[in-house]
Amino acid sequence: QVQLVESGGGLVQAGGSLRLSCAASGRTFSSYTMGWFRQAPGKEREFVAAVTWRTGSTYYADSVKGRFTISGDNAKNTVYLQMNSLTPEDTAVYYCTARAPSSGYDYWGQGTQVTVSS
Repeated sequence: QVQLVESGGGLVQAGGSLRLSCAASGRTFSSYTMGWFRQAPGKEREFVAAVTWRTGSTYYADSVKGRFTISGDNAKNTVYLQMNSLTPEDTAVYYCTARAPSSGYDYWGQGTQVTVSS
């Protein structure tokens, strides 16, 4: 059974930084695409960033390019999201995802709250 457990969320002032972690278990994730989505109150869930373990390719939403960095430790099955220069618009629940390479099925974590105060 796949489990994704996020941590690292919290309250930070605008301009500050946070690092989110996502610990994955239950599979060998070396061929998965791991990523982050977020959902702000009253808004739809949106893509933030992703990394494909096998190639190391990374992908970012335009709104976070240059501020957020996704990385991972394959040996630990852990994905990180380093978030710098945070703004109140980054306030949301952040969800970790893992996409299976063959089925395209998406697994989701329970989410971690990030609140950026102005």
